[in-house]
Amino acid sequence: MRAMILAAGLGTRLRPLTNDRPKALVEVGGYTLLEITLRRLASFGMREIIVNVHHFADMVVEYLRAHHNFGLRVEISREDVLLDTGGGLKKAAWFFLEDGGDSFLLHNVDVVSAIDLERMAALHSENQALATLAMHDRETSRYLLFDDLNQLCGRKAGRDGAVEMVRPAKEVKALAFSGVHVISTRMLRMMTEEGRFSIVNSYLRLAGAGEKIRAFRADQYYWRDLGKPENVVEAARDAEQQVISL
Repeated sequence: MRAMILAAGLGTRLRPLTNDRPKALVEVGGYTLLEITLRRLASFGMREIIVNVHHFADMVVEYLRAHHNFGLRVEISREDVLLDTGGGLKKAAWFFLEDGGDSFLLHNVDVVSAIDLERMAALHSENQALATLAMHDRETSRYLLFDDLNQLCGRKAGRDGAVEMVRPAKEVKALAFSGVHVISTRMLRMMTEEGRFSIVNSYLRLAGAGEKIRAFRADQYYWRDLGKPENVVEAARDAEQQVISL
C-alpha cells in the first residue's frame, strides 16, 4: 500500500515554531513530525510515499535528501497555491493511479498516534468501503455524523452548530476526525471538485450518492493533534513517559 502525507499547510497555529520552518520539520522529542510519520508508515510496510509541500517547500526537499528519504521512495507534490486536503490529493493522484493498488493511506503530518493502520486497512477492505476515516469520540469544532452502521451521513459545526445531512438516519453519532484515512483508489476518479477544496466535501457528496464512507472507531488508540505549540510539548512529555513511541 502506498501513502500520502499532507504537509503543505502554513502551520499558522504552530507559530512561532513555524516562523522559520514548515510544520513538517517541527520537532517532538528530537524527531521531526515528518520523520515520525514516515517511520510510522514504514513500520506498517509502506515503502512508497508522496508528500505535498508549499510552506518552506525547499527545506522539506533538502531535509529528505540529506536523510536519503529514510530509505524509502518519497515523491514530492509541490503546491504553488495551497489546495487543501482534497485538492492536494487530487494533484497527487497520479502517484496512486500508476501503482494499480486497490487502496492507499492519507495521513496528516501534524498528528501522532498509535492507531493500528493494518487493522484499519483490513476493515476498509472487508467493508468494501470507498473511504474509511479514523474517528474519535472527543470534543472538536467540527463533527462528522455517522449512523449505527458507522456510515457517514452528515456533519455539524460544534456541539450546538447547524446540522447538514446528506443521507437519512434515525440516529447519528457525532465524532471527531483524526486525520488518518484509508481510501479506495477508485475514488480518485470520482473527485469532481476542482482547485482548492476539502476532501470532506467529496466524502459528503459521495456519501449522499450512496457510496460507503465508513468510520473506523479509534477511541482505544493514543492520538494527539500537534497543531499547537502546547500540544507539541505534551506529545514530547508523553514520549518521555513512554505513553507513545515516536
